[in-house]
Amino acid sequence: MILPKQFSVSTLRTLTFFLCLLLVGCQILETPSPLSDSIPLIPDILNFIDQRLALVFPIIQAFKNTITSDPLGITATWVGPDICNYTGFYCDNPPDNLTATTIASIDFNGFQLTAPTLDGFIDQLPDLALFHANSNKFSGTISPKIAGLKFLYELDLSNNLFSGLFPTSVINIPTLSFLDIRYNFFTGTVPPQIFMQTLDVLFLNNNNFMLTLPNNLGDTPVVYLTLANNKFTGPIPRSIRKASSTLIEVLLLNNLLTGCLPYDIGFLGNVTLFDVGANLLTGPIPWSFGCLKKVEQLNLARNLLYGQVPEVVCALGNLANLSLSYNYFTKVGPLCKRLIQRGVLDVRKNCIIGLPDQRSAKECMAFFSIPRSCPNPASFNIIPCQIHWTKPQERTKRHLLSYSAISRNRVLL
Repeated sequence: MILPKQFSVSTLRTLTFFLCLLLVGCQILETPSPLSDSIPLIPDILNFIDQRLALVFPIIQAFKNTITSDPLGITATWVGPDICNYTGFYCDNPPDNLTATTIASIDFNGFQLTAPTLDGFIDQLPDLALFHANSNKFSGTISPKIAGLKFLYELDLSNNLFSGLFPTSVINIPTLSFLDIRYNFFTGTVPPQIFMQTLDVLFLNNNNFMLTLPNNLGDTPVVYLTLANNKFTGPIPRSIRKASSTLIEVLLLNNLLTGCLPYDIGFLGNVTLFDVGANLLTGPIPWSFGCLKKVEQLNLARNLLYGQVPEVVCALGNLANLSLSYNYFTKVGPLCKRLIQRGVLDVRKNCIIGLPDQRSAKECMAFFSIPRSCPNPASFNIIPCQIHWTKPQERTKRHLLSYSAISRNRVLL
């Protein structure tokens, strides 16, 4: 190639630089020429503040080229060497080199981006600590390579179009403490290993997970556990009592859980929210529930529960909402009646004689015509704690964190 006299190699470099800014997908000069040895790769032309940013530049640009929809024009800012000012990208010093600058976190929440996969993107950002992507249209499966992200501790893929089996690669991320994959299309079983991961938050709700809950459920150290709106079957594992020191909020509502409420739930002394509504649970409420001293929201509605509502449960001082509607309870005592009057206890559509808005006699007779029983019936009358009968306090209903997870577009962190 013969250049006009007014052009020089430095001029061509400058033109190449501006051409790359216009054509963001350009990573190297594609057409070889006699000057190819003297014209450096694009990351060398651009003036990056750190070599770590130069290394991830082509990864980001390659991902940008896979995005098929960007209604908010987010990727228009993904141009040039100042990656730390790209919308959604945040820089910091990596733990292994406090003098370096790298991409430490990505926040795509609400960007409405569409891409067929995240493979080759987040799994290639070695210093990534946080990735939040609520409310986009990312799809595909999660690459096993994500396990190589040694600093990643928050992963939010909620409200996207991911599918396939549970992304077992997250089990091998050593630093992960927050996992949110709600509102996707994951299916199959949940591996028992996830309940041995050192997580604080585990949101798996609104997917298509099925089969039984793993027996080691209680091994989890999580504080917030949300498994709602799936297709889990079988009983609530008795091992749940082992999580008594950490669990604060538990959402198991709207599944296909069966069996009787285990006595062991009463050991969850730190729980403020326990919701197993809309399942197929049966039997009486164990008196051990009277030990849930911190519980504010207790939802057992829309099951097949029966018997008397235990007075020790109605005596819980922190209750703001006790939902027992659409079951087959037959009796309430004076403390429970006071909660009904205060609007704390909901016993609509049961079989309690003398209360309004109950099931018909025909419905109740049909239910009780089928023999029902629970294993270890003696355990239902055991109270494994010291009960202090105190006057219930007026409590304001709070919208607790796990209930926020039921909202598709809600960003939780």
